[in-house]
Amino acid sequence: MDIFTYNWDEEVQKTGPLARRMAPQNLDEFVGQEHLLGANSPLRRLIEEDLLSSVIFHGPPGTGKTALARIIATHTKSGFSRLNAVTAGVKDVRMIIDEARAGRSLQGKKTILFIDEIHRFNKVQQDALLPSVEEGLIYLIGATTENPFFSLVPPLLSRSLIFTFESLSIEAIKQVIIRALSDPERGLGRFGAGLTEEALNYLSDMAEGDARIALNTLEAAVVSQAADNKMLTEPLTVKQLRGSIGRKTLRYDAGGDYHYDIISAFIKSIRGSDPDAALFWLARMLESGEDPMFIARRLIISASEDIGNADPKALSLATAAAQAVQQIGLPEGRIPLAQVTTYLAAAPKSNAAYVAINEAQALINKGPLGVVPHHLRDGSYGGASRLGHGQGYLYPHDFPGHFVPQTYLPQGLEKKIFYSPGTEGEEKALGERLKRWRMLMGKIKVESPTAKSQEQKKEKSNE
Repeated sequence: MDIFTYNWDEEVQKTGPLARRMAPQNLDEFVGQEHLLGANSPLRRLIEEDLLSSVIFHGPPGTGKTALARIIATHTKSGFSRLNAVTAGVKDVRMIIDEARAGRSLQGKKTILFIDEIHRFNKVQQDALLPSVEEGLIYLIGATTENPFFSLVPPLLSRSLIFTFESLSIEAIKQVIIRALSDPERGLGRFGAGLTEEALNYLSDMAEGDARIALNTLEAAVVSQAADNKMLTEPLTVKQLRGSIGRKTLRYDAGGDYHYDIISAFIKSIRGSDPDAALFWLARMLESGEDPMFIARRLIISASEDIGNADPKALSLATAAAQAVQQIGLPEGRIPLAQVTTYLAAAPKSNAAYVAINEAQALINKGPLGVVPHHLRDGSYGGASRLGHGQGYLYPHDFPGHFVPQTYLPQGLEKKIFYSPGTEGEEKALGERLKRWRMLMGKIKVESPTAKSQEQKKEKSNE
């Protein structure tokens, strides 16, 4: 159980991992998050004036959420306790609440409770916090790498301010690295370590906005080169850094923001007709361990939603790719996924079918719906003719062109049009065919020869 009244652990500052030793001790040392902690920013003023209420710190790992909580702990006059949501339970929450109640009763002191990885608390554990947060018995600081709107209960969110931490910029990561190299007490200054300019740029970029990754990699490289704590005489190179990294760890979470954000970027790149971007996001998902069948299912959806009848082959190819991936698995399955990804991105686009079904469903939910016309009702069973079912129905195959004008919608909706084909790919010819049929059915007005001539002239001028 990780419950304690906070104090700055001097031993950890001396012997802990570099990322922990170099954690900022005050707001002036804090790097990044200028949108939250810049001069005269609301959050900075709340911390400096010790007026902080319940807050949720949300953002990627290594961006300073826990570090800021430690700074608050050293600045506040309130009692400060911490729970780690991985190991704590409802019993631990109630223990903190009892201590907070005693502190307020005996000393008039408020209590700040910091819960790291609060998204790991289940609904019952989160609900246990609500009464105390609502009455101001405890002031909550929750840190989470997952979207709080997905992982936290609404009542807790409504009682908390949400502050979003962003990935650190490359320049911010460089600042963190340089500070660690130059600090002789908390950092690596005692080794005389340095980095070539190329190595500094490489490490800052490789960290992908995570200061902890940058510092852990730096420490491993310096310690491995400075055998027996000897001083280094040459700056570290990119090659030496790579030897300390091993396989690159990609930031990804199978059920959280990165999962949804990256698949969103993937689909939007296909919709935007950029196969290069689509391949980038596809590769990132595959390298991060995403389920290839999840990707295949999204490609099937995109084939209908974004391409549709502009290229009817797209849906067949996407379905075939899903079958191929299911049969051959990875790594070979990446090839049909890449084939379909590039095909869909380069295909003509139309969302007409997607828009049409949305409009039809909206009408169904809105009503009135009307009844099935008698000539369209099932007339195949005995006694149907006595009910008038199927009488008057015209069989299209009995007529020239396999078409005959008749009504297929309920009374009052006869002229309703949901599907409006686009002008790209095969959908252009489909649209022209539908236009003729709809004129014959009286759904749209018959064009006069003059209007048709003017339209043809307009098309030629646009060409």
